[in-house]
Amino acid sequence: MYYKEYGNTGMKVSAIGMGCMRYDEEDVAAGRLEKCADVALYAAEQGINYFDTAPFYCNDKSEIITGMALSQLDRDSFFVSSKANLGTTGDVISEDAFRRRLDTTLTRLKVDYLDVYHLWCMLSLESYERQSEALYGWFEKVRDEGLVRHIAISSHMPGEELEQVIVQDQFRGMLIGYNALNYRFRQRGIETAWAKGMGVVAMNPLGGGVIPTHPELFSYLAENTDLTVPQAALRFVASHKEITVALAGVTKKEHVDDAIIAIQNLQEEPVAELRKRYDNMGGTSLNDLCTGCGYCEGCPVDIPIPKYMDSYNQKLFGGESIEARLKNHWGLKLDQAADCIACGECESKCTQHLPIIDRLAEIAALRDS
Repeated sequence: MYYKEYGNTGMKVSAIGMGCMRYDEEDVAAGRLEKCADVALYAAEQGINYFDTAPFYCNDKSEIITGMALSQLDRDSFFVSSKANLGTTGDVISEDAFRRRLDTTLTRLKVDYLDVYHLWCMLSLESYERQSEALYGWFEKVRDEGLVRHIAISSHMPGEELEQVIVQDQFRGMLIGYNALNYRFRQRGIETAWAKGMGVVAMNPLGGGVIPTHPELFSYLAENTDLTVPQAALRFVASHKEITVALAGVTKKEHVDDAIIAIQNLQEEPVAELRKRYDNMGGTSLNDLCTGCGYCEGCPVDIPIPKYMDSYNQKLFGGESIEARLKNHWGLKLDQAADCIACGECESKCTQHLPIIDRLAEIAALRDS
């Protein structure tokens, strides 16, 4: 296993971490939690020592499963992170509610402290400012009490906005969505974080499944290697000098094996050098793809926006038509796109900052074509 320093914290972590939100859905639903925990134990046996979880993952079972696995290991052999925000404190925002959430996380994980605790899911500067004002002081208190070692931020902001947060020196680490689809508008954030001595963990290295399901579009990542496209996409992220850990979403042991293969003989390079090599590869439309993260859900007029954006991807892929994708894959028609009231709520949540309103209008117009 290849290990890196998590910023200036003194933690030496595996270049591949286990993202604990992909435990097998059927096993979770059937209560076969021990089977899921065996996968995390296998990851630890292969040298992975960084485990990232959160409340609500896997039908709110992820922390429980991860704790079942980690409790069988020496505490100094692994690092575990979880998350909190205003959405995890319950109906009443209070220090007691914040502490109850942390206590629940610690109990489920069967640990006395978290190595990293994230201010979770900051989609914009406004979101960060609001949640930091409400919660950051409590993060500091639990850190000073030894319940949390390091405070970090989990963010989907573009690089320019991240810079404004990073320079405030509140956080020792950062969790950010980063992959071959979006690296161009996230790189400034990771460069600034690295320069500040922060640990940088990359989630979603396979673009929410877009990369492995369309290997022909991303074949350039695997050129001159013996890697599969998903392995090459993971290696692309892990090879960044500025990125400490690339999180692999793991469902079964074979996924662990794939991740290990991806970083064999890993060579770190600055993002600037990687950009010189990759910026002119692949289709220019790749940065415009919806990665299916689902953060745009909750439309006030009940448009299933992720499904419409997935179907719009077909235009960019040059594959089946948008209408065919909606009908054959989602059982939807073009019509509902016309219900959009252009409120902008979905665009404010979009981690890719896509023009969702314009795309819905374009889809609706297909009815008349």
